[in-house]
Amino acid sequence: MTTHSMNETTILTGGRRLLRYALRLDAVVTGVNGLAYLALAGPLHDLLGLGTGTGRAIGAFLLLYAAAVWIVSLPVEPRRLAVSAVIETNLLWVVLSLVAVVTGWLSLTTVGSVWAILQAATVGGFAALQFAARRRA
Repeated sequence: MTTHSMNETTILTGGRRLLRYALRLDAVVTGVNGLAYLALAGPLHDLLGLGTGTGRAIGAFLLLYAAAVWIVSLPVEPRRLAVSAVIETNLLWVVLSLVAVVTGWLSLTTVGSVWAILQAATVGGFAALQFAARRRA
């Protein structure tokens, strides 16, 4: 019986640790991305076709979102509802990125479209990792 409890505790602790790691990785990558959108709005306009105002707005959003995700990761056991909100927001980002590419919504260049798809895949990966870690925790 003791062995079972120790294994169960190890699994739960490992799941929580993985969840916090997944959230923090998301926050760091999102924050760096946000800083890039803010600092490089002009060059990114030329490369991606993203308007400088839109790029700066996305950058500001990403920085705020990164801070929120980091805050969600702080407790030893992140709040389930907050983690769900992060996962759902990530999935919304994936959908909106794909809609932007398919509809031409942001008038992205070919490079911009590829970047949006790669970003969507990365964010989708974060959502999947966070979902799996939350289930494990």
